Amino acid sequence: MPAQTRKDDTIEDSSAPLIEHLAELRSRIIKSLLAFVVGMMISFTVWNPIFNFLTQPLCDALMSRGQECNLILIQLQEGFFVAVRIAMLGGFVLAFPIIATQMWRFVAPGLYRSEKGAFLPFLIASPGMFFLGAAFAFYVVTPLAFTFFLGFQQPGSLTGEVPPELAGEEHTLAQVGIAFQGSVNEYLSLTTRFIIAFGLCFQLPVLLTLMGKAGLVSAAGLRAGRKWAIVGILALAAFVTPPDVITQIILFAAVYGLYEISIWLVARVERKRNEELRAEGILDEDEEI
Repeated sequence: MPAQTRKDDTIEDSSAPLIEHLAELRSRIIKSLLAFVVGMMISFTVWNPIFNFLTQPLCDALMSRGQECNLILIQLQEGFFVAVRIAMLGGFVLAFPIIATQMWRFVAPGLYRSEKGAFLPFLIASPGMFFLGAAFAFYVVTPLAFTFFLGFQQPGSLTGEVPPELAGEEHTLAQVGIAFQGSVNEYLSLTTRFIIAFGLCFQLPVLLTLMGKAGLVSAAGLRAGRKWAIVGILALAAFVTPPDVITQIILFAAVYGLYEISIWLVARVERKRNEELRAEGILDEDEEI
C-alpha cells in the first residue's frame, strides 16, 4: 500500500479506554431500546390494520372458495397477546433504522476508512434484501401455501342412502364435513415464520459477497460447490415450506438464483481486488489471487 494511502487509511478514535467504549455501548443500547419501545407503542395503537394486512392472503384464498374470512380465539387472553406480538414486530420494523444507525456509530470508529467504505454497502443492502424476501414470502409463497392447505376441506352431506336397520330415521351422513376454523395465534405464527425464513434466505448474496470480500470464499469454490448448494437448498425448501411441491420449487428457484448471483458478485469483488493490487505493483498482469 502506498504511503499516502496508508496514512489516510486510519482508525478514528482508537485511543478511547475500555470504560468509555462500555459507556458508549450502554448509551447505544438504551437509545435502541427506547426507539423499539416507541415503535412498539405506535404499532400497538394500529395493530388491527396491521393484522388485517397480514391476513389478506388467507382472506383471498377463502373468498376464492366462497368462504368467509374468520379466525377464532381459542384462549381468552389470546387476542391480547396477538396484539402484543404484532406490536413487537411493528416496533422492530419502525425502530430498525435507528437500531442500525446506533450499531454503525458504535462500530465505525474502530474501522479503517477503507473498511468503512467496504462494509457500509452491505449494511444498506442487508435490510433491503430482507424486505425483498419478506415481500416474496407474503405475496407469492403464503397464497400458494394457504390454497394448498385449504384444499383439504370438504363439505358435509346429509343425502346418503339410509341403511335398512335405520329405516325409521330421516337421514344419515354421506360424508363428514371438514371446515377451516383457524386460530388467530396459529395463523400469525405461521405467517411470521414464512416472512422471517424467506427474509433470512434472501441474505445469501449479502453474506457470500461479504465473505468473498474478506477472502473466506472464492467464486471458483462456489462454482465447484454447486451440487452441494442444490442439495442444501432443496433440503431448506422442504423444511421451511409446506408439503406443496409447487411452493418448494418456487423457493428452490429463488434461492438458487440468489446463489448464482452471489457467484457473480464474488467474482466481481475478486476482479476489483486484483486490479487494485496490480495498480499498486503487488501483482503482475497475468497473476490473480
